[in-house]
Amino acid sequence: MKEPLQVYAAGSLREVLTEIARAHEASTGQAVALTFGASGLLRERIEKGEGAMVFASADTQHPQRLASAGAWAPHTVFVRNSLCALTQASVNTTPDTLLATLLDPAVRLGTSTPKADPSGDYAWELFRKAEGVRPGAYAALNAKALQLTGGPTSPKPPAGQGTYAWVMDQGQADVFLTYCTNAVASQKEVPRLRVVQVPPALQVGASYGLTVRRGAPEQAEAFARALLAPPAQAAFARYGFGQP
Repeated sequence: MKEPLQVYAAGSLREVLTEIARAHEASTGQAVALTFGASGLLRERIEKGEGAMVFASADTQHPQRLASAGAWAPHTVFVRNSLCALTQASVNTTPDTLLATLLDPAVRLGTSTPKADPSGDYAWELFRKAEGVRPGAYAALNAKALQLTGGPTSPKPPAGQGTYAWVMDQGQADVFLTYCTNAVASQKEVPRLRVVQVPPALQVGASYGLTVRRGAPEQAEAFARALLAPPAQAAFARYGFGQP
């Protein structure tokens, strides 16, 4: 396969998958073209006819939807992630007080956009868990959450800046619920930001699903297999992702 292999992948995989793809190119000679974005928006682009051969989503629903239409294989979970709270330095919170902080009317809560970006769906799942801990929490969080990223019209950060680091650096939110891997990367970029773990009662696990287009060249299957192999899994672990 002389032309590059088209791989569409969740934005949260940008750094690690770029590293894995470059290693794959070096070992196989097969060029890999990576397209990153919110998984729901990528799935819509594929449904409209774009030529992805491999789709690595931040959830299992979007790959499942492609597979159920018949043109894509059933998905495989290849890594896991979880939610963390990325906060401004001025926000004084801990895992134990996080829910009270999120519910504080003075605290601006940022999320990604549900349906377009699984990170937003996971945030709403956290809101539903919060309801079980504190009745009335779901309605309060649902009403106040600012959907700042991951949507079709969400502003994009300047080149070279991470989305969440940029949103927080701009002061658009006091607390942002995102993947722990994104939160850690954002803190590296903007060291004054803080990463707060979500307590077990509110924690939401994110399973990342991988699927290959039916009838795709063998190189697509080979790349998908490579993502599950020990070298790639070691790279995912280094970036903070969990084992499948």
